[in-house]
Amino acid sequence: MTSSKLIRYLIIFAYVQIGTKYISAQEDENFPPPETPIKIKAHSTTEKINIDGILSEQSWSTASTVSDFFRTEPRQGGNYRNKTYVKVLYDKKNLYFGVFAKDTLGKQGVRIQDLRRDFNSSENDVFGIQIDAQNTKQYNVSFQTTPHGNQLDLQSFNGTNTDRDWNALWSVRTKRTDSGYYAEFAIPFKSIRYDKPLNEDTVEWGITFYRLARRDFEKTVFPAIPQSFSENRMVYAALLTNLKVPPPSANIRVEPYALYQYDENKSGEELIDKINEPKVGGDVKWAINPDAVLDLTINTDFAQADVDRAVNNLERFNIFFPERRQFFLENSGIWAGSNNFQIRPFFSRTIGLENSFNALPAPIDFGTRYTDRTDKRSIAALVVRQRETDNSQASNFAVGRYLQNYGKENNIGGMVTHRLNDSSNDLSLSSSSNTTITVDGFIRPKPEMSISYMLSSSIDSEIDNAGFAGRFFIGSRTNKYYMGYVNNFVSKDYNPEMGFVFQNDVMYHGPGGYAIIRPKKWSFIRRWDPGVFASLYHDFQDFGNFQQASLYIFPIYTWFKDNSFFEASFTPTWQNINFNFSPLGIQINEDNYQYTRYTLRYNTDQSKKLSGSTSYNFGNFYNGTRNTLNASARYAPLPQVALNFNYEHNNINNLGQDNENLNTDLYTTSLRLALNPRVQLSTFYQYNSFDKQGRWNVRFSWEYQPLSFVYIVFNDIETDTFNPVLRNRQFISKITFLKQF
Repeated sequence: MTSSKLIRYLIIFAYVQIGTKYISAQEDENFPPPETPIKIKAHSTTEKINIDGILSEQSWSTASTVSDFFRTEPRQGGNYRNKTYVKVLYDKKNLYFGVFAKDTLGKQGVRIQDLRRDFNSSENDVFGIQIDAQNTKQYNVSFQTTPHGNQLDLQSFNGTNTDRDWNALWSVRTKRTDSGYYAEFAIPFKSIRYDKPLNEDTVEWGITFYRLARRDFEKTVFPAIPQSFSENRMVYAALLTNLKVPPPSANIRVEPYALYQYDENKSGEELIDKINEPKVGGDVKWAINPDAVLDLTINTDFAQADVDRAVNNLERFNIFFPERRQFFLENSGIWAGSNNFQIRPFFSRTIGLENSFNALPAPIDFGTRYTDRTDKRSIAALVVRQRETDNSQASNFAVGRYLQNYGKENNIGGMVTHRLNDSSNDLSLSSSSNTTITVDGFIRPKPEMSISYMLSSSIDSEIDNAGFAGRFFIGSRTNKYYMGYVNNFVSKDYNPEMGFVFQNDVMYHGPGGYAIIRPKKWSFIRRWDPGVFASLYHDFQDFGNFQQASLYIFPIYTWFKDNSFFEASFTPTWQNINFNFSPLGIQINEDNYQYTRYTLRYNTDQSKKLSGSTSYNFGNFYNGTRNTLNASARYAPLPQVALNFNYEHNNINNLGQDNENLNTDLYTTSLRLALNPRVQLSTFYQYNSFDKQGRWNVRFSWEYQPLSFVYIVFNDIETDTFNPVLRNRQFISKITFLKQF
């Protein structure tokens, strides 16, 4: 591309930035948090509350009602169609919420995808409760349900970073009627961390409610929170008053497990190895006091965790695979960089795997985690012992974290990680160590603006020089625009053996923004977000050595009234390939490249029984062309049945030094069957034509009492499915039992 065309694209970028500023100056409907929070009353009861979704107890009829919700979607403020009524009770053990969500269509109006736990909260009817029991204004827990009683619980940090994998012990039941649905929650006080009461008087907790009536995509919140913020922005929270919490007592949660596992690996018809063994272990959670929690895991097993999905990587950067193991997921949002997919000084997937994120599991002998959170500060620590295997030495992992809150929504923290690898005579490996030291922080100078920063250094016994990495972000979000800038950098020698980096010796700049337009005359359009994001990568060591740049320009980025979506965008890209680069085995010549790619994407209303989505990404690709088609369909005639199909096709032509052609197909299908939210069978199959690998995962789960499960899991991975060369089969049966004292 000529320099004049590049200048033209930069002018477009500047135009959008100026336009978003103009829009925000003309009409900014954000409003500040109230100086005096709204107060609502919890009522004490001695009556036994039966959690059945009926609200038939006398105590419910005498409790005061919260009903003055505030609409945030599809427009902020004004009248709304679906009214919600909430009452709050408590006794010596539990906090109870009784909810009636009115719907003129009653049972016929319910929108729900399936009955899974930790459901998709944007494509279902949802009611949620957010609690800041320590009045930090920066941290809260959320308990959410659907009209069918699915459970979703999460932790939220600063109203932006959420940990959806946190699980608490609580229960909810619902009842659907011709005029709406009821939900009845029981949340044990032992499942909520709160400060020790100073006297016998009542306490006050920060609280918000929200409801999504998905058919109309109508979201309402209590109390009023601006449209651009989530229900987790606790500086806007009301105060739950008249609440007497029980005095601290022994709070120990024990979760033993017993497991039988059978594994076999074959090469053709030859059996390479086989595992046939029982296993026992478990976890203990001790709430030392309302602020501090100690977790212990012994002979840890993650056999029931979801398997990774296959990915065909055509980019120059490392792929980030998320953590899926429950012990490491809980409270993971407290670690520095936990919401960043490019630089993480600590990433738990480095624990319990032999040598890489995609390696075979390595047994964990024990692990312990300590968290201590007050309204002033947070302390966390993790220690894990990993056993030696045939391919990796034994290792000790440790991470410590301190976070200090100041002001209303600001904090500053530090974190240290240390990995010590034992020497191994069998593997001819000597001992080695790796340490990172990280400083990070978060600043919110005004409600719509957020600033975060992180600086990390690594010290490795195998590397002479210390390495450095960091991140800086500043962003402003209102009802009318978003603007932001992010900078990430990683030095050549930065090596966090307990972490993740997308690339070494790189600096990334990412300015961008978009307008948020809600046309009043075109009521079928809920939101239109035209904008542009720029990406620039260059060497960290040599700032002048350019690596890659692109402009993602999306003039059409539109959600319709039913939350269906359409995008039309294009991405001019500049590449400097000065290293050995072979995506999918195709060797790319070292050279400078310029090309433009285009994207068309459409999603139907994903809350309907039959829904679909498709995207087509096409254009030049280095010295050749690449066309990528993604298509998916979902059919859920009942909440108890959900069938999904996904397809990805890559058509590559005249690429690389040999002008190669390549076609790849990635098929994914899954079926979920549920008797109710607690008894479910899920199946997953994926076939990748590139490496001719197919994988099965079949998983039955029965939550026979809260957070106590029976699992039966079958995994099968075949290379060259139709004439298997390598095959790994695994059968697992596991039972867990949770008892809280």
